Amino acid sequence: MPETSIYIPDLSAEFIFQASRSSGPGGQNVNKVNSKIELRFNIQNSSLLMEEQKEILLTKLSTKISSDGFLIVVSQGDRSQLVNKEDAIRKLYELIEKALRPVKRRKSTKPTRSSIEKRLTGKRIKADIKQKRQKLDE
Repeated sequence: MPETSIYIPDLSAEFIFQASRSSGPGGQNVNKVNSKIELRFNIQNSSLLMEEQKEILLTKLSTKISSDGFLIVVSQGDRSQLVNKEDAIRKLYELIEKALRPVKRRKSTKPTRSSIEKRLTGKRIKADIKQKRQKLDE
């Protein structure tokens, strides 16, 4: 079943980047270079997203949104600041796309006859085992 892609506009104009010292790989380089990237995106004040999209994002990503209303994505997996920046942008777009993807409705089904029979025979076997464990009255 092919997945439909959701249209997300280019949000890069509204990104705020902040670099800091990383705890990731890099040896002594970690102590000298600000390679950790924190990408901040304010969903509420975005002029590129539609109101419905904003509402969906605010509800589904509420645990990832800070108290001041910013969606924060952190990347520190690489020694390069540029690679971490690209990774943070990719993570943000994946988060937004996953949140905006509509939830597939569940179709209720009936259990098959064989699955019902298997369940009942399993229950009978368990009941017999438990019955045999009990003390006999003399």
